[in-house]
Amino acid sequence: MLGLQYDVVVIGGGPAGLAAAISAKTEGVNHVLVIERDRALGGILQQCIHPGFGLKLFGEELTGPEYANRFIRQIKQLGIEALLDTMVLSISKDKKIICVSQEKGLHKISAGAIVLAMGCRERTRDAIGIPGTRPAGIYTAGMVQRLINIQGYMVGKKVVIMGSGDIGMIMARRLTLEGVEVKAVVEILPYVSGLTRNKVQCLDDFDIPLCLSHTVINIKGQRRVDGVTIAKVGKDMFPIAGTEQDIACDTLLLSVGLIPENELSKTIDIEINDVTQGPVVNQKMETSLEGIFACGNVVHVNDLVDNVTIESQIAGKFAAWYAMKHANQSGKKLLNVCFGENVRYVVPHKIAVENPQEDVTLYFRVKEPAENARIYIQSGHEILKKEKRIKVRPGEMESIHIDGKMLESLNGDMTISVRKGGESQ
Repeated sequence: MLGLQYDVVVIGGGPAGLAAAISAKTEGVNHVLVIERDRALGGILQQCIHPGFGLKLFGEELTGPEYANRFIRQIKQLGIEALLDTMVLSISKDKKIICVSQEKGLHKISAGAIVLAMGCRERTRDAIGIPGTRPAGIYTAGMVQRLINIQGYMVGKKVVIMGSGDIGMIMARRLTLEGVEVKAVVEILPYVSGLTRNKVQCLDDFDIPLCLSHTVINIKGQRRVDGVTIAKVGKDMFPIAGTEQDIACDTLLLSVGLIPENELSKTIDIEINDVTQGPVVNQKMETSLEGIFACGNVVHVNDLVDNVTIESQIAGKFAAWYAMKHANQSGKKLLNVCFGENVRYVVPHKIAVENPQEDVTLYFRVKEPAENARIYIQSGHEILKKEKRIKVRPGEMESIHIDGKMLESLNGDMTISVRKGGESQ
């Protein structure tokens, strides 16, 4: 079996993997490798031909391929190696990677540090259990995006989209531009689950009907979908009898959530967060296994690729430091970052307190929308920091900056909460 040695190995060649690899290389390590199972670098960005990328990071609006190509060019300029069309079969706690490709067969790679950047996958019909027949014409929104934008296939003429995630709303617009009649976007929540800008630009601007607090309760058709039944749901999320409505269509798109791709992580017993279904990480994006880092949608599903890039640059930086033995991994005090009122999750999950302590940015999502909100960071009953927000929404990532000097003096865990304006502890 062929054996290779690298300082840092990044698994995944999407936006997270590219940013992590570039960051690791610029920190000074000599040998960085990216392993990608597709035939080209770029990941999901290859099929995202719509604009809206790079506004935060570059201050300009780019398409997905344009955004990816900025990093792919840097990969080539820095001499970072990439194994394409290569599948990682296993990783071990001592940082040995077994992978396979048609060109090189089965081979083993040893790494000084590993960065997990495998991204996420879509939830399917089986994951949500929609009743009805099993005809052709049921797709995930991301699969339709790939079929249309990369392979040039049209999927139907009359479409219903279940779920108002960002991909679903973007595909509502994309299909409309291709002459498809989008009959409705059906969302079980009383608010859209994606970005507000996508609701405005993709649904409102194209007069696409949005049915909030509704769900698909039946799929009809034999060989091909010929309709769906939707119904209004109550606060318990169960359909309300008597509110059923039939919609004739030949295609159903599912935009019902994403799941971090963590089969590899679980095989070596990396600690997984119950809410995000991604690895538990500290502020350096290091997992529960020393020298193995994770970033991007494999940790938690982000709304903006710009945030993925920023987070992945951190992972690449500290993976390089670990490989060069610049970071002393022993003797750290670990603080847990807990989530309180109206917070669904927060990343990083832990903070390794060192001296001197670098500043930390916490990323979090709220459970429910709120206006005139106040964000509180507490340790016990002591309020360490509070900030105001005009509004917060579950579909949009929030962040708050923590001063490193404040962390050095803490002896207990931190809790982040979001309360309505005017409410105190």
